Amino acid sequence: MTPPQIHALGLSEVARIHAEMLKAMADSGFKGDFPGFLAFLRHDPQFYARTPDELLEQAAWIAKQVDGKLGLFFGRLPRKRFAIVPVPADIAPFYTAGRGGDGVYLLNTYDLPSRPLYQLTALTLHESAPGHAMQIPLAAENKEQLPFRRHLYISAYGEGWALYCERLGDEMGLYRTPYERFGMLSYQMWRAARLVIDTGVHSLGWTRAQGQAFLRDNSALSEHEIETEVDRYISWPGQALSYYLGEMAIRNGRARAEAALGPRFNLRAFHDMVLSTGSVPLPVLAARIDRFIAEGGKGPYPDDE
Repeated sequence: MTPPQIHALGLSEVARIHAEMLKAMADSGFKGDFPGFLAFLRHDPQFYARTPDELLEQAAWIAKQVDGKLGLFFGRLPRKRFAIVPVPADIAPFYTAGRGGDGVYLLNTYDLPSRPLYQLTALTLHESAPGHAMQIPLAAENKEQLPFRRHLYISAYGEGWALYCERLGDEMGLYRTPYERFGMLSYQMWRAARLVIDTGVHSLGWTRAQGQAFLRDNSALSEHEIETEVDRYISWPGQALSYYLGEMAIRNGRARAEAALGPRFNLRAFHDMVLSTGSVPLPVLAARIDRFIAEGGKGPYPDDE
């Protein structure tokens, strides 16, 4: 895709997600306008942890709720478990809200007023299970794949999967309030906005202030996160595009399989198939989904049902 094509896709997805956000806002009972709702979310103390331990404990509770749902959506789980660990104090002021990987879910407890609880479920799904802290160990443990697929990391696949998991939390019944669902949608909006901001900055002449204003007006991210995120896009061209484009590839592939297989479509087998590939470029993933369809929706493991 060319930068203008990605930019246009981003604007289209921002508009679509905004409509979902308005529905969640209405479901919450809030009577004001959208900017007023964002201001309410950013400043009402009910949405923020009072101590680092409270934030860590909330994340642990969410992760444990996810544990109880995984068997309904996945046939194969990794042997490796993960710990929830605060981001080290010396890097926390410049670090992202969280980061997950092999055996760890790093959670940033610095500047608690910038870490809203209504976004914590989406963050935890992305960084822990079934996101990075599940996908990365599953790849490493898959001895049927070559080492480069087991241990290297392609952002469009890995970040696309983790973002897909945020939306999957809706199907898993993990967003218990309109505020938590709005938080998930705000995270979706954040990644769709990256398509606009990254291409705007690196191809269309946008300034840092323009990128910050676009994120501020369209998401519920805190001012601290808005600043660190836009600086990240400026310093790391193209990486921010991988999340939403990767998620769309998985969502579109799933829709294609559901349409082709009808009642034979098995979601657990589909998820196992996507995770069995290890880290691959999106065209390779699309080809594997085509094979999944051609084989009648058969999972990659003998015990898939």
